[in-house]
Amino acid sequence: MKNEAFEHMQSAHCENGVAASLLRYHGLDFMTEPLAFGMGSGIFYLHIPFLTISNGPAITYRSMPGWIFSRTCKSLGVKVHRQKFRDEMKAQKYLDDKIMEGVPVGCQVGVFNLPYFPPEYRFHFNAHNLIVYGKENGHYLISDPVMETVTTISEEDMLKVRFAKGPLAPHGHVYFPEKVGIVTEDMVKKGIIKGIKRSAREMLHIPGNIGGVAGIKYTSKQIRKWRDKLGPRKAGLYLGQVVRMQEEIGTGGGGFRFLYAAFLEQAHAYLPNDELLNISQDFTKAGDLWRASAIQMGRIYKGRVDNEQKDFEICADILVEISDIEKQAFQKLKKLKLG
Repeated sequence: MKNEAFEHMQSAHCENGVAASLLRYHGLDFMTEPLAFGMGSGIFYLHIPFLTISNGPAITYRSMPGWIFSRTCKSLGVKVHRQKFRDEMKAQKYLDDKIMEGVPVGCQVGVFNLPYFPPEYRFHFNAHNLIVYGKENGHYLISDPVMETVTTISEEDMLKVRFAKGPLAPHGHVYFPEKVGIVTEDMVKKGIIKGIKRSAREMLHIPGNIGGVAGIKYTSKQIRKWRDKLGPRKAGLYLGQVVRMQEEIGTGGGGFRFLYAAFLEQAHAYLPNDELLNISQDFTKAGDLWRASAIQMGRIYKGRVDNEQKDFEICADILVEISDIEKQAFQKLKKLKLG
């Protein structure tokens, strides 16, 4: 069974891509990856000091998995069906039934056992998203938004990735739009405004010092301590983990800032306030600095610098600058008169 009407769309990030692809399949042709990301308030930052992933710091540059899709759909009046499972065979049967009904289904999976991922990209991260749009000869037809073309997974491998163990274990999680009504331009405008205001609130006013723009400075302070506290080798491994979380596994540090800049540009078409374009440039600058920080951290991790305290200070200083830029940008968005 193959859904010939489904079209694969490559994107920068998995959940944004799944959201945009599924909504476009259901007739919302205006939907783009940046719009889904912005309306879903995907941009965020959180450093969780009591949690480690792959023996390194747990840092996310985006909102909780699933929230982008849910928030975007809610703004547009789209009813979403979600379901998790305890029994693997029931999960497989449910997915097979939906395929037979011709329903493309979003799935949360673990990365480690994805056979089409290069080995260097496979590790224990359980919040990856893809779309199953068919099944042929015992293999599921997969549209993974971060891949250039469609691919396939065997039934055995699909069960492995759908029931991966560890933090954010997917438990066979599937989701799809269940009911899509008429979406007006006014609904899109209101969704954009709500997404912007929510992101500004969460980045500026989340309680504590480990989230939002304050969380970026928290990470900066930790980086300054790591070399003395952990030793040069382990501190370098921690920086390598920050880079991997930022640029390689879909949590999107630099990329998400560029994506948010694109969202503000597209929002301008619905809300013609030129300040949106100016603030978009702020996020492009922040994205450039996130990439610069990744390069500096990578040089330490790979031993291309002396691994002295001054090298860690450079990384920390870049994060302070990023925090200041993003704080000012979100303060501007908070004050913006959009409707």
